[in-house]
Amino acid sequence: MRDADRAWLAEAIRRIEADYNRSADTHLIRVELPRYPGITLYLKDESSHPTGSLKHRLARSLFLYALCNEWIGPRTTVIEASSGSTAVSEAYFARMLGLRFIAVVPAATAAPKLDAIRFHGGEIHAVDDPRTVYDVAHRLAAETGGHFIDQFTYAERATDWRGNNNIAESIFAQMAEEEHPIPAWIVCGAGTGGTSATIGRFIRYRRHATRLCVADPVHSVFHRHYADRTVTTLPEGCASRIEGIGRPRVEPSFVPGVIDRMIAVEDCDSLGAMRALSDALGRRVGGSTGTNINACMTLVEEMAAAGRTGSIVTLLCDGGERYGCTYYDPDWLAGCGGAWEASAERTAAFLR
Repeated sequence: MRDADRAWLAEAIRRIEADYNRSADTHLIRVELPRYPGITLYLKDESSHPTGSLKHRLARSLFLYALCNEWIGPRTTVIEASSGSTAVSEAYFARMLGLRFIAVVPAATAAPKLDAIRFHGGEIHAVDDPRTVYDVAHRLAAETGGHFIDQFTYAERATDWRGNNNIAESIFAQMAEEEHPIPAWIVCGAGTGGTSATIGRFIRYRRHATRLCVADPVHSVFHRHYADRTVTTLPEGCASRIEGIGRPRVEPSFVPGVIDRMIAVEDCDSLGAMRALSDALGRRVGGSTGTNINACMTLVEEMAAAGRTGSIVTLLCDGGERYGCTYYDPDWLAGCGGAWEASAERTAAFLR
């Protein structure tokens, strides 16, 4: 590596680390559950990152991983295949380093997410068939002489699961002074599988009694693969409406062995829980948070029935501002084919 490029690399890493130092850790919101004495729910609010979602952590890790492997240099075009949020965060870091960034996204991606990618200097390459995003990303990387950063392959290895400011370490540090500092469960979704891999490995490494539950859309392959390892793809025409989690194929970063339980959630139940939680918090959350809340309700009810007390931590993955034309649009909801109102009423009762 030339001295000039080595100096650029060192400066690039310094800028990313400086950005982390300027950002306070995300909040852990305590949610009282009066109907379930002795059980407390906590929301790890990842929407407070500079780019508004859990994917900010992933994007930072992916850039550092690629930089330290010398896959990205001062003239590299960075390519990603994404349903939106990861690309928003990666566009942020690419602009920080003065690099061109192209996001390969499904054409149905919510317009506010596309606007956010462009706001951070990214370019959009939309594809009609979501299954082609990987091939198109590889092709663009070859055509531009760039690097396909590939969240679905590298998510589980780009983050240091033993600690080093990862989300699991943050959760346990913030829980330290609570009544039940070691959660009975941590609940998260799986898009790449990176977050569940990090949390599951950290729990085992630190020898905690906590169990990991992954909440997965019904129309996702992950929970099917968890039950039967021979299942690796979804049937034709089967797709989830919950952006950011659930996949049509088993991604390389999905590690089922570190997961203790998976709960499949109907899309309409995710949307109903999302609406009810938004009302309870006084601000909008995204659909994947609704998926997580559904799983939490199941676990809380089981704990209460067994006479157990304790804490459950889940992720508030992103805010609802990017879903104004979908999840929060009455016409879109009416056309999605699901009755979300019953789930909203159940979740509201759970939170009261």
